[in-house]
This record gives sequence, C-alpha cells and structure tokens, in this order.
Amino acid sequence: MKLTTLRQEGHEQAAIVEANGGVLLETVNRATGSCWSLTVTELLEKEELAELTAWYAGGGAAMVAGLAAIPPARMTYAPLLRKPPKIWGIGANYREKAVEMAVTPPDGEPICFMKPTTTLIGPGEAIVLPNGVERVTAEAEIAIVIGKRCKHVAERDALGVIAGFTPSLDMTAQDIHARNPRFLGRSKAFDTFFSFGPELVTPDECPSAADWPVETWLNGTLAFSTDVSRMIYTIPYIVSFFSQLMTLEPGDIIMTGTPGSVRLAPGDTAECRIGGGFAVLRNPVVAEV
Repeated sequence: MKLTTLRQEGHEQAAIVEANGGVLLETVNRATGSCWSLTVTELLEKEELAELTAWYAGGGAAMVAGLAAIPPARMTYAPLLRKPPKIWGIGANYREKAVEMAVTPPDGEPICFMKPTTTLIGPGEAIVLPNGVERVTAEAEIAIVIGKRCKHVAERDALGVIAGFTPSLDMTAQDIHARNPRFLGRSKAFDTFFSFGPELVTPDECPSAADWPVETWLNGTLAFSTDVSRMIYTIPYIVSFFSQLMTLEPGDIIMTGTPGSVRLAPGDTAECRIGGGFAVLRNPVVAEV
C-alpha cells in the first residue's frame, strides 16, 4: 500500500495512492463504515497502519480502487508528517560514498546524526540556501519510517516495526562541516535541510535489495546511483542498532545513506529517485532573502 498526505480545502489529509489518483481515507471511511484516522501522523501515533495495511492486502484494495479518487493532476502533496518525534541520519553507508569521503565506518558503529524538525519540508517546497553558507549539497536517500513503539529490536524482527519507506533529500552546509568534523550536526540543521515524501510505501510492496536502486538527480540529470544491496549497514541492522540506544516511536524517521551528493545553486532542482514504484521527490532551490 502507498499512503500520502494531500492538501485538500485547507486541510492535510491522508490518502491511499491508486493508479487513478489519491483516495482520501475520509472517502474510505464513508464507503466502508470504518473509522481510520484521517492523517498519516495519527495513523502512526495510534498504531493503526499495520491493521489498515492488512485490510488493504486482504481485499480492501479492490474496494478502494472503485472509490472516487483525486486525479493525479489535482493532487497537491504536503509533508507526510509535520512533527516526527526524531529524524536520524546515517553517514557513509554506501561503499561508493565511503570511498568519496575517504572514511571507514568502525565495525558495528554507523556514523549517525540528528536533524531538528524545523529542517523538514515536503515535495515541491523550496530548499533555501542560507546567507553566509558557501557550499550546500543534497543527497538522495531511502528513509525508514517507524510504525511501532519499540526498544531492543532484533535484526530478524526489524521489518515488523517499520511502517514503510519514502524518498528523502538530506542537505548539508559542506563548508561548515569541512571546517571541523565536529560541526556535522550544525551543518545539517538549517531550515529546509530535510525533505521527504511524497509517498509512504509499506514493506510488503518494496523490492528486494538488489533490485532497489537509489539515485541522486540534479536538474534532470542522474548524478549518482546505487542499490540497497551495497549498503554497509543493512536496513534491519540500522533499526536494531538505534533501538538499542533509545526507544523508537511511531513516526521516527531514519535516513539510510546516499550514493553521492550534488552541490546546489539557486535555480536548481534536486531529486531523489527510488526504484520499485516510488514517486519522485523533487525540490527547487532558492537563495535566502
């Protein structure tokens, strides 16, 4: 199942994405007598998503396909979530990126960082290049969205606590980070430096690692490409690793690393493209005024 958040009549509402457009959960509730929450945030917070996914896979999909949908041309995306509890990132998790950065992550110890929720933007919203920053880069990544409150999760159980996956773009003020590696967190904390969406794809619809490409695009041109099988730390490992450190909560986001970064300038368009039926995440770039 694919979920998204759409702007409708001044509100942000959850919708199931079908071939003919987005079917609002409000429409599903009216047609079926259900009472699913009407936002992705509430679906996650109330841990309803697993039940909704099971209903959809067990026959609900045919019913949803027959309901009134908002045509793709009229779908206006909002951020999937507005206030995720935590936003984590993994650095140098693809072999190509580790070589580019000339770093070797310690065994069993991923390079990790956090981003504040004020960095968050959605599809189509502008990445703002801050005044006084000389070099900003964007990196395409698969982002994990946690679906259950959990701690001490074994790798074999990790997929069971994942709500789904979504494209993301992680921005960095590289000139700040280059001055001192300890400035990593600061270099990633500017407003608009994290974009994600437009769709949350549940694990049952995702391809195998070897068939799951991740690509960074700039201005319509492919810059970097790899696939999930080349991760140094796998998705189950990443979830298990973080769950040993802290309680993971529904709506937590974990970026999983990038094949490569592109330098941004005003007028550019950065994209994250993920294979396997994911919609493209695309953001324009502007200068701060």
